[in-house]
Amino acid sequence: QVQLVESGGGLVQAGGSLRLSCAASGRIFSIRPRAMGWYRQVTGKQRELVATITSNGYTNYAESVKGRFTISRDNAKTTVYLQMNSLKPEDTAVYYCNVDAWGTDYWGQGTQVTVSS
Repeated sequence: QVQLVESGGGLVQAGGSLRLSCAASGRIFSIRPRAMGWYRQVTGKQRELVATITSNGYTNYAESVKGRFTISRDNAKTTVYLQMNSLKPEDTAVYYCNVDAWGTDYWGQGTQVTVSS
C-alpha cells in the first residue's frame, strides 16, 4: 500500500499563492510509480487533472493552470509539490494527490483550497 498525506491548502485572496505538498510513504519505494500528480474536484463535478509529473520528470498541466501552477518533486521522488500562483476564485476545489502505479491509482484524503474574490 501507499499512503499519501497532503498539506498546504487553505483560504487565500484572488491573486495570492499557495503551495501544496504531498508526502508518500509505504510501498512507494518499491512500486516505482509512472507518475505523481494533483487533481481537483468541485462538489457536483468530476475530478479533473491539474498537473502531473512522470518518473522521468515530464510535466503536464491542465490548460486552465498553465503559466500559474508549477508541479515539482523532491530528489527521492516521494514528495510532490504544487506551487499555485495568481490564484483565481475558479481554482477553489478540493485538491487530491495521486500516484499512478501503472494501472493502480492511490489517492490522498484531499485538501481544501478556497480562493476568495
